[in-house]
Amino acid sequence: MEQDDAFHLTAVDVRRYEFATVMRGYDRARVDQFKQQVADEIERLMRSNLELEDKARNFHEQLRAFRERDRALNEALISAQELRNEVKSQAKREAEIFLQEAEQQGARLRAAAQEEIASLLQEIEQLDRTRRAYLAQLKMFAERHLAEVAASEAERPFINASAAVERRLAANAAAAAAPMRVPAPATVVEPAVVIAEPPSDLDDGRYR
Repeated sequence: MEQDDAFHLTAVDVRRYEFATVMRGYDRARVDQFKQQVADEIERLMRSNLELEDKARNFHEQLRAFRERDRALNEALISAQELRNEVKSQAKREAEIFLQEAEQQGARLRAAAQEEIASLLQEIEQLDRTRRAYLAQLKMFAERHLAEVAASEAERPFINASAAVERRLAANAAAAAAPMRVPAPATVVEPAVVIAEPPSDLDDGRYR
C-alpha cells in the first residue's frame, strides 16, 4: 500500500490552531471567524465524504450482488441449455429405439402372417386334393354299383321263369300223390316273364 504523504487537516486542528501575534498582524476576531468557517466546512466535507463512502460501499455491495446474480443466472441458463440438449438427445435416442423396435415388431408380424398364409394355403390345397380323391372314389363306387344293378336287372326275367317252372313241377307232384279222380282239363300255364322296372333311385343313369 502506498504511503499517503498529503497534509491531513481536521476541523479540530483548525479550531485549536493558534496564530502567533506580531505587530500590525491580522484582526484576531476575523481570523477566529475564518477558522470557525473553515472547520465547519471541513466537517461538512468529511460528513459528505463519509456519506459518499457509504454510498460507494452500498454500490459496491449491490454491484457484487448483481454480478453474483448475473453469474447465477448465466449458470442457470447454461444448465437449462445443457438440460434441454440432454432431454432433446434422450428423446431422440428413445424415438430411434422405439422406431427400431416398431420396425422389428412389424417385420416379425409380417413374417408370422406370411407363414400363417402359407400354412392356410397348404391346408386348402390338401383339402382340395382330399375332396377330389373322395369324389373320384365316390364316382367309382357309384359306377360299380350301377353296373351291378344293371346286371341284376338283366338276370331277373330268367329267375322269375325258373321259379314258375319249379312251382308247376311241385303242383304236378302233388296231384300225382293225391287219390285217383277224373282229372279236370289241364290248364297250360305259360312261364311268366316279368319285366323289371328300373329302381327309383336311379336318375339318368346315375345312382343317388
